[in-house]
Amino acid sequence: MREFRSRAHSPFVPQFHARRLPHYFTVGHPIFLTWRLAGSLPENRAFPAVTTSGKAFLIMDRLLDTARTGPLHLRRPEFAEMVIEAIRYRESEGHYTLHSFVVMANHVHLLVTPQIPVSKLTQSLKRATAREGNRMLGVVDRPFWQDESYDRWVRDGREFERIASYIENNPVNAGLCATPEEFPWSSGRPSATRPQDAILPHISM
Repeated sequence: MREFRSRAHSPFVPQFHARRLPHYFTVGHPIFLTWRLAGSLPENRAFPAVTTSGKAFLIMDRLLDTARTGPLHLRRPEFAEMVIEAIRYRESEGHYTLHSFVVMANHVHLLVTPQIPVSKLTQSLKRATAREGNRMLGVVDRPFWQDESYDRWVRDGREFERIASYIENNPVNAGLCATPEEFPWSSGRPSATRPQDAILPHISM
């Protein structure tokens, strides 16, 4: 059952990393994470200077959802399963409490409550899945994920539920299915019909 929880006894002191998008990192508080395949958006794509990071994210996500060119490896079942296995493995290792996720054709959305620093969490997930993804593609020394990730600190229970719904309805809004339950690569699918939660040696720590 999804539930908004934060460590009330710990003051929120975010670490801010000024790259292309804001990064707020804190342990024990829900966070919304998104990352995408390298080359999935044009390199010179620019957003208006007045655009907030939230609006820039929505524009970016819509472009990713409607992309017909660029890398789309994650729409292949074996790639989507590999990413989900890595997500669930790290949940079992205690890196985070997993609330919602979806693996789209060229990007991943994740809603978690971290139990380790978010930078280590994303680095671990992206490094392991990049290594395995390139092995499956038969390439070496090629970027698999874009370096930049988007993260949003969840402010309250209402936003938590809105983000969880956004994640699980992403395939519906992208026209891939009629209901979240029909999409096989998300937390919206009933657990009894999800892929097996295998733990593969090549995606372990």
